[in-house]
Amino acid sequence: MTAWQLQQAKARLSELVKRARKEGPQEIRVHGQPAAVLVSHDEYLKLTTPAQRFVEFVRQSPLRGARLEITRDKTLPRDFEL
Repeated sequence: MTAWQLQQAKARLSELVKRARKEGPQEIRVHGQPAAVLVSHDEYLKLTTPAQRFVEFVRQSPLRGARLEITRDKTLPRDFEL
C-alpha cells in the first residue's frame, strides 16, 4: 500500500484517486502516522456489502431440489495401540 503525507495527498488528489482505483488502497499519513485509507468505490462496496446468508446461498443453488443419495461408510475403524 502506498503511503502519502497529507499535504502531498491534498496537492495530488486526482492522482491519489486514480491510484486507488488502479493499484488498490492508498494510505494517508499525518505527521508520519497512519490517519486514513482511500479505497476505490468498488473496493468500498466489497467491504461494506453484507455477506450472503448461507440459507440464501443454498436456496439459489442450481442443485436445489435435487435428490442426493448419501451413503455412510460402514467399515470398522482401524485398530491401534496406545
